Amino acid sequence: MTDMTEQKSRAATWFHQLRDEIVAAFEALEDSHATGPLAEAEPGRFEVKPTKRTSEDGSDAGGGLMSVMRGGRVFEKVGVNVSEVFGQLGEQAQKAMAARGVPGMADDPSFWASGISLVAHMQNPHVPAVHMNTRMFWTPHAWWFGGGSDLNPCIEYDEDTAHFHAQQKAHLDPHGDEIYPALKAWADEYFFIPHRHRARGVGGIFMDDRNTGDWEADFALTQDIGRAFLKAYLPLVEKRRAQPWSDADKETQLVHRGLYAEYNLVYDRGTKFGLATGHDADAVLMSLPPVAKWT
Repeated sequence: MTDMTEQKSRAATWFHQLRDEIVAAFEALEDSHATGPLAEAEPGRFEVKPTKRTSEDGSDAGGGLMSVMRGGRVFEKVGVNVSEVFGQLGEQAQKAMAARGVPGMADDPSFWASGISLVAHMQNPHVPAVHMNTRMFWTPHAWWFGGGSDLNPCIEYDEDTAHFHAQQKAHLDPHGDEIYPALKAWADEYFFIPHRHRARGVGGIFMDDRNTGDWEADFALTQDIGRAFLKAYLPLVEKRRAQPWSDADKETQLVHRGLYAEYNLVYDRGTKFGLATGHDADAVLMSLPPVAKWT
């Protein structure tokens, strides 16, 4: 297999462009929030910090940007991270790759990975939390894409769920009628919390290890997963952000966030991979909510 330098550069550039678009859209939501709870507060802004991955021998192994907004009018905490990392997989990560069917890792454990990861926890309990990521992974033996997005409301509205899924379906259908149903079913399975016997939220789409042998087609699908996000999510924020909430609503939100924290710490593949490969721990754990409760 070639080193795929051009393809890796195109993928990393795309993830950065998507990051810039989302950050601008979220700051615009903060600026336009003129009525309802917290409308008189200062609009939130992202704090941007470079992240760095250091290999076991201390050499540079890539990094990225961690962009986090805290205490805004609309967003209580939202992170939009991009990364491009490379180096040698450690023994634990090699075993994980081998278990996923990647050959030859013991002979050459080199890897490269780039992606965008987003998690938003909202001020208003009526506005759903949300997660999105897309990524490309490469080794000398294989490459693949992964990612998706899922909605995590603490107070569910059927029409919001329908809109979120409809936008994802509209973006995925051009890639084949079978794609959306397959990725929706995968999300339902993946974003399930076994020890709670329930789903984390109301689902979305998810894929991993995507390699049909046609890099261009798989990259185009990954891009449309990213393009679907703002169209699926922004209208829900705009509709719910000025809705009044009660103390009971906030309590429901905080308890639901506990589910999110449990899932990400126990089951999430991205969390496990980021920590196992030595990436910036603050960036890896950016997804955790600012405040949560357990009953």
